[in-house]
Amino acid sequence: MDYRNFGRTGVKVSPLCLGCMMFGGETNPKDSYAIIDRAIDAGINFLDVANVYNRGRSEEVTGEALKRNGKRERIFLSTKVHGTMADDDPNAQGNSRRHIIEQCNSSLRRLQTDYIDLYQIHRPQSDTPIDETLRAFDDLIHAGKVRYIGASTFAAWQFTESLWVAKELGLNRFVSEQPPYNILDRRIERELIPMTQTYGVALIPWSPLAGGMLTGKYSKEWKASGTARYNRAKPLWSQRLTDAAFIAVEALKPIAEMKACPLSQLSLAWCVQQPGVTSPIVGPRTMAQLEDNLKALDIAITDDDRRSIDTVVPPGRMVSPYYEADFGPHLFTW
Repeated sequence: MDYRNFGRTGVKVSPLCLGCMMFGGETNPKDSYAIIDRAIDAGINFLDVANVYNRGRSEEVTGEALKRNGKRERIFLSTKVHGTMADDDPNAQGNSRRHIIEQCNSSLRRLQTDYIDLYQIHRPQSDTPIDETLRAFDDLIHAGKVRYIGASTFAAWQFTESLWVAKELGLNRFVSEQPPYNILDRRIERELIPMTQTYGVALIPWSPLAGGMLTGKYSKEWKASGTARYNRAKPLWSQRLTDAAFIAVEALKPIAEMKACPLSQLSLAWCVQQPGVTSPIVGPRTMAQLEDNLKALDIAITDDDRRSIDTVVPPGRMVSPYYEADFGPHLFTW
């Protein structure tokens, strides 16, 4: 495994991060334990979860798995805070000091650990000053409960503001950003990636397979059937199934065929090897999906491959909107 520096920190992480969102939900505990064990055996040392995934159950299952295999000390364990954790409490959400400290303690309990390696704000929140959020995080670091802090789906200006505030107030700064990034939505190449490269920020993209679109298994006919998860629980997902996205997927398939690999592996390998990317987050539901993800690490993306992909979706462009429209409470219903 070719481990990478986690931004400007001294931590080394695997080039793939195991996302644990499915565990304790669509993936039962027994299968979740097996997937986590297989990922660790393959060399993955970076796991990412969030308090809101299955309302804490994903954290519980992840913590149970690490306790069972006894490998917690080897893992760079990440979780997140922001989403709604109780429908009848207006303070059980957001980026306030109250919510952050309360949920950190709850996450530690669910994960059965004394510390969180990377604690992240799941989304920005305009009505909570960033200094309140950073002060809470800084106190958690000084208390030994958190080692590093990061952000998720911040705009470049929001992340830069956080760096300035941390410097002005003498607080620990965010060391990572977790944005959506895939071949179908490359807009972070305009400002966010140059910002992270300038300031030594680790970039850990989510949805590198565009929620499954880049596996090639979805089609316009499938969309019209109205039977899939895009059309069931999350209207936002169905909004991403644009005609341009389906056209792009069909154009990418011959590139994958030329490399004798599935489209899923080509798309993930492309993300892993893009400039500025530290460790894309994969979220397998099954062992077969994990095995497919791992094989992407054996695929070399050449300059010719990049040029071919650029003709389908040019740098900085998008054909399916992932980096927007998901800041509301509806996002946090996993």
